[in-house]
Amino acid sequence: MDDKTVLNRIHGLVDEEHKLREQLRRGEITGEEERTRLQELEEALDQCWDLLRRRRAAREAGHDPDAERAHSTGEVENYLQ
Repeated sequence: MDDKTVLNRIHGLVDEEHKLREQLRRGEITGEEERTRLQELEEALDQCWDLLRRRRAAREAGHDPDAERAHSTGEVENYLQ
């Protein structure tokens, strides 16, 4: 996945987040449905941002950014801050 693809994915996930909040506001989904899907969206966003940061770091270090692959959700979510 190249940087543009990752960024497009990020924008798509953010758009979906906004649509979800609007669906909740209109009563089309329950709060539980929104929370469940938001959790999934947040994890996917974390994965995308992590991949984008690692691709940029690889490029800056003179390495091939295309060698970077998305880490699992569990791995990304358990990084130490």
